[in-house]
Amino acid sequence: MNNLLNIKTPAQGQASEYKSDYGLANHGLANLNTVYWNLPLEALAEEIVFRGEGKIMAMGPIVVNSGKHTGRSAQDKFVVREATSEDNVDWGEYNRPLAPDKFDVLFSRMQGFLQGRDLFVQDCYAGADPEHRLPVRIITEYAWHSFFSRNMFISPENREEYRNHIPEFTVLCVPSFQGSELIDGTRTGTFIILNFAQQLCIIGGTAYGGEIKKSVFTVMNYLLPLHGVLPMHCSANIGSESDDVALFFGLSGTGKTTLSADPHRGLIGDDEHGWSDNGVFNFEDGCYAKVIELSEAAEPQIYGAIHRFGAILENVVCDPVSRRIDLDDGTITENTRASYPLNYIDNAILEKAGGHPKNVIFLTCDAQGVMPPIARLTPDQAVYHFISGYTSKIAGTEAGMGAEPEITFSACFGAPFMVHPPILYAEMLKKKVMRYGVTCWLINTGWTGGPYGVGKRISIKHTRGLLNAVLSGKLNEVEFYTDPVFGFEVPKSAPDVPESVLYPAKAWPSEADYWKRYRELAARYADNFQKFAPDCPPEVLAAGPKLEQ
Repeated sequence: MNNLLNIKTPAQGQASEYKSDYGLANHGLANLNTVYWNLPLEALAEEIVFRGEGKIMAMGPIVVNSGKHTGRSAQDKFVVREATSEDNVDWGEYNRPLAPDKFDVLFSRMQGFLQGRDLFVQDCYAGADPEHRLPVRIITEYAWHSFFSRNMFISPENREEYRNHIPEFTVLCVPSFQGSELIDGTRTGTFIILNFAQQLCIIGGTAYGGEIKKSVFTVMNYLLPLHGVLPMHCSANIGSESDDVALFFGLSGTGKTTLSADPHRGLIGDDEHGWSDNGVFNFEDGCYAKVIELSEAAEPQIYGAIHRFGAILENVVCDPVSRRIDLDDGTITENTRASYPLNYIDNAILEKAGGHPKNVIFLTCDAQGVMPPIARLTPDQAVYHFISGYTSKIAGTEAGMGAEPEITFSACFGAPFMVHPPILYAEMLKKKVMRYGVTCWLINTGWTGGPYGVGKRISIKHTRGLLNAVLSGKLNEVEFYTDPVFGFEVPKSAPDVPESVLYPAKAWPSEADYWKRYRELAARYADNFQKFAPDCPPEVLAAGPKLEQ
């Protein structure tokens, strides 16, 4: 809502109660209408409803619609090419360069566009480890984006901390402002642009909440390796002992959130973490889960979290009369999302941190139906699969995705968010794996018995059974066989898991068809890895698939 008539809104009287002394003039934002500083969720909920941005559903969650963009616009992300960072950035598909003068012109037009308008501010932190946390400021046009940011990032603890907050990076999200291809050098009217010299990210033309979250993650992916900390696109949980930490790497739709929300283990976080000399720490204070076809029976923790006040549901279909939500309806998008506070999970770790991992798990959603459900990796094999980042893109997670999954290789299981070359992150991971004696695993949460459309999705019951055997140490006690294509070790047996699951060739109607499809996938692996080969040592290259067999 553009409040040109200066209508009094529900929280206007409290808009400046938690104002920072470091005002918006420091960002070149002037002649604004009302600025709503660091409102709590309750006040933001009133503003969301008042402004027509969303509706309150039964039991309290808020449903919003992100409009045209219901997933990330990966092709519209740019990094300003400037002297302080250009030698560190891996320029290419995911880090498209933009000239500093183009950025300045675009930002200047955005500053002019915002004059006379309301804005919402959340001052917060990325990173639960005080040694490595980043003070950030999220400035948004929409109240619901402020609600989302309040959920996702770590809030200051008192009024004095808010007053003294000085951001070291700022995100400015203005969905109603469009870029111009001719003037600004953008691909479309949509843009997500990071400027490390100015410590600023500007977003326009998209209201998808994930762009805010992932922009901060991208900043952390750039800054932390410069200080010896490994940033990771992973979830993390912990057992009863401080050193029983497990990391789950994977792209959207592979099961990071689902598998880390284990009622028998503490949840450190569901998506973004750092690994320092102190151990593992969450970047966030919230979860951002994909909720299409979410089942109360299969995922009771997440289901309960999204059915209460404090959750904000993005593009979930609802009945405006009964105020009931329909998690099975993908009419708007298959990429329906829910943001909710981390402490809505019963066993969440309030410190959002743990010791060094005992197990590192790479999750892949193999729509070809050929990968085994689990495999144990050597450190060099772990580096190979980490750099490869194989999975299948699931419908709706990015603009332009069709109904069927697509093979993709996303370096470090998060290529769109990695700023440095992948080998830098991979070498950091290997050093930590070797130093702390970590066991690495590859788990397939995709298809078995045939490719997508022929086979069926691997049962979550079987995946959880295998995972429980890993985390309890029981899987280390069974006999393994060596996979003839990739060379990793696959268990011959596992508790409560049928043999046909552990030997995927036996689940196919034709074993010959299976091996043909498996070798085709291995060839895709090898082709993809060619672009990384010049930077990799011989032992990592040797850890890839053996196509001649």
